[in-house]
Amino acid sequence: MTIDRALTLEPDLKALYDEDDNSHEILDLAKRIEGCVRHVGVHAAGVVVAPTPLVEWTPIQPDPKGTGKLITQYDMYSITDEYGGVGLLKFDFLGIKNLAILADAVARVRETRGIAIDIENIPLDDTRTFEMLARGETEGTFQLNGSGMTRWLKELRPTTIHDINAMVALYRPGPMETIPQYIERKHNPKLIRFVDPRMKEYLDFSYGLLVYQDDVLLTAIKLGGYSWLEADALRKAMGKKIPAVMQAEKQKLTRGFIGYGKLSENTAQKLWSLIEPFAAYGFNKAHAASYGKVAYQTAYMKANYPVEYIAALLTADSGDTEQIALFVAEAKRMGIPVLPPDANESGSDFTVVGAEKDAIRFGLSSIKNFGDGISEAIIAERDAHGPFTTLSDFLSRVGSKNLNRKSLESLIKCGALDSLGERGSLLGNIEALLTFHRDATATAPQDSGHPLDAHESVTKKAHLSIKKIKEEPQSGMLLILPVLVTNVRSILTKSGEKMAFIKIEDKTDSLEAVVFPKLFKQHAAIVVSGACLLIKGKVASRNGELSLAIEELKPL
Repeated sequence: MTIDRALTLEPDLKALYDEDDNSHEILDLAKRIEGCVRHVGVHAAGVVVAPTPLVEWTPIQPDPKGTGKLITQYDMYSITDEYGGVGLLKFDFLGIKNLAILADAVARVRETRGIAIDIENIPLDDTRTFEMLARGETEGTFQLNGSGMTRWLKELRPTTIHDINAMVALYRPGPMETIPQYIERKHNPKLIRFVDPRMKEYLDFSYGLLVYQDDVLLTAIKLGGYSWLEADALRKAMGKKIPAVMQAEKQKLTRGFIGYGKLSENTAQKLWSLIEPFAAYGFNKAHAASYGKVAYQTAYMKANYPVEYIAALLTADSGDTEQIALFVAEAKRMGIPVLPPDANESGSDFTVVGAEKDAIRFGLSSIKNFGDGISEAIIAERDAHGPFTTLSDFLSRVGSKNLNRKSLESLIKCGALDSLGERGSLLGNIEALLTFHRDATATAPQDSGHPLDAHESVTKKAHLSIKKIKEEPQSGMLLILPVLVTNVRSILTKSGEKMAFIKIEDKTDSLEAVVFPKLFKQHAAIVVSGACLLIKGKVASRNGELSLAIEELKPL
C-alpha cells in the first residue's frame, strides 16, 4: 500500500489531504521518504555460501554494528532459490546453550571425581536416565522440560533414544495430536497399524505413525511415485501453506497414490488427511535426532552426575534470578544442599563442594553490587595465602579498589563472611573502616523460608497444592489456592485490552496461570511479581500444558 494508492482508495483521507493544510504537508513529506530503507537488520545466525565471490551474486556492505563483518543487502527471500531468489545457500548456525552446559558439567565431573566422560559416546540405554524421565524429573533438561512434555513422558515411560527423538518431533502444533497414539502403540504393539504394508519399511520405529517430515517425503516417493526433487517441492509447498499450491499438490499426490501406489481412492484420501495437517509443522528427522541426542545427554548427566550438572545449570543462568530459584528448588528436591556464598570457599561461579562433593556453593559473582574484579581478587588472595581469619585480615589482604562499603555490606549480609564472625558484629565494625553509602542492599540467595510462610493462617487451610493438581489434573475443576506470583507477562489482546500470563507457585511446585482482561484491569496493581495472593480459578489446558484460568483473586 502506497500513499498515492491510499488517497485513491480512501475518500476520507483524500478529503483530509485536500482540505487540511497540515495533513497535506505531512503526506507530501511522507511521500518523499516512502520506499526508503528504514533500517538495516542482520540475521542472528544466517551465513550465506556462494560458489564464487559474493559480489557476483549480491550487493554487500559492512555490518552497521561495526563488527567488521560483511553482510548481504538482500534479504532471505532474495538470497535463496527456495523463494525465487538468486539461488545461494543459506545456513542458520544457531547456538544451543545446553552444549556449553554439558561441556561445563563434564569438566566438573573430571575435576571433582577424576572421571573422564566422553559425552558423544555415553551409553544410549542407561536405565537410570530413562527411569528419571519416566518419573517426570525433567527440570533443567533440553527440550524435555515443561509441564506438558513432562506429563507425556510420564505416560510414555521412554526406553530408547528413538522414543526421545519422537517426542521432540511430536511435541509441537499439529503432530502433538499423535502423541496419545504413539504412547498406546508403544505399550500395546497389537495396536500398531500401517495404512499400507509398504510403509513398515520406514515407520517401524514409530509404530506405524508419521512422526518426521522425512516420513511424508518417503510416503510420496514409495507410494506416490515422486522423485526426490518432486518430494522436496512437496515439502516446500507444505511449508508455505499456500492454499492453491496445496490443492495442486493434493491432486497430484492422490493421483500418484492411486496410479503408482495402487491404493484405493479411500486409502489415498485417508493418507492425504494424515499428511496435510502434520507436514506443515513436521520436524526433519536429522533435526529431531540431533535435538534428541542433546536432550538425552542432558538427562544422562542429571541422572548420573546431578551435583555437577545442577552446578553447571546454575552457572549458565547466573544472571537470571527466576531460573536460579527454579534450579535451587530442584537441587533441594533432589537432596542436594545449596549453600550461600563463602569468601573462604566460593569460586566466582557455582562450585561443587563438601567432603563427598555432594553440595553446591553459590559463587561470589552471584552477589549484588559485587563485580567479577573483586571476586577474582578475593579468590587469588585466598589461593595464594590461605583462608581469611578475621574481617581486619580480609580487608588488609584484599586490595581491590572496588571493595567499598557497598560491596562489603553485600558480602556480609548474604553470609559470605560468616566464617569471620557474627553478621551483626561484622556490620558494626566496618562503619569505622569504610565510609561509603549507607543504603546498601544485598540479594544473594539465602535460605530464609518461603514468602507464603508469613501467611500460614491461610495456607494451612488449603486442601490442595499445585503438586497434587499436577499429579491428578481434572480439567474444569474449580479450586482456591494461596500462591506466590513469581513472573508476570502482560499482552494486548486483538481488541486492545491488557491481559496477563503469570507464573504462580506454592511450597510444592509452580504452574502457569491466565488473568483475563476484565480481572486484570481490576487488579493490575496487585498482579505483580512477588505478590502473595489468594486465587480462585479453573484447571485448564493451554497449548497442551496444564494451566489455571483465574476467575477471582485478592491479596493475602
